[in-house]
Amino acid sequence: MGSETLPGSQTERTRLVIADDHELVRNSMRRTVAGEPDLEVVGEATNGREAVALCRRLRPDLVLIDVQMSEMDGLEATREIKEEQPGTSVLVVTNHENPDYLLEALKAGATGYILKDAPKGQLINAIRRVLNGESPVNRELALRLIRRLTDEPKQQTELFLKPVRSQRRSFGSLTPRELEVLRLVAHGQSNPEIAQNLMISRGTAKVHVQRIIAKLGVSDRTQAVVRAIEVGLLNHEPR
Repeated sequence: MGSETLPGSQTERTRLVIADDHELVRNSMRRTVAGEPDLEVVGEATNGREAVALCRRLRPDLVLIDVQMSEMDGLEATREIKEEQPGTSVLVVTNHENPDYLLEALKAGATGYILKDAPKGQLINAIRRVLNGESPVNRELALRLIRRLTDEPKQQTELFLKPVRSQRRSFGSLTPRELEVLRLVAHGQSNPEIAQNLMISRGTAKVHVQRIIAKLGVSDRTQAVVRAIEVGLLNHEPR
């Protein structure tokens, strides 16, 4: 069974769940996170099914999840977690940087990925980028994502995006400027790059991205792109 720490007095900390079937990996990630005063591991799972159950009970801010686990793999667990808790971010932990597999993870609802053998500093950096509304996904993979999704048959796109339809809200409230920012996000641009392209401040770019995420009802900028494609906002992007 997975271990857990029930919510306590340190509610100001960002709450994480670690899901991996290797104890050494879980211990390593937990020790890395323990060195950060504003991060707290509130639960650990040894397979995908435990991860879903822990997230249902603890409602963490972010989940670090292995893609290959017994009983339920990381992709299926991510789908279930995002279906039940769209506001929880999921960061996939993987041994191999396979673009096709990582695209499937993004489609399942993941914010991005981190390699298992990445230095500790990279893990913390990836976590902080997610929590800051950024995405630890490189530009090439972001472009492949948008091209893959816009090329897929409508029925297939609806299949993996079905869970979000229960959370549907009005998307017509995006302003022309927000749509412009969204297109740049879809092309993998960071907030500083968006600011430079549109000749606005970095703070303004960040606010635009945050409003887009809120209006689309998602947890991060990666899933904002996925949702935008679902509702037809980016289906005619230039190649």
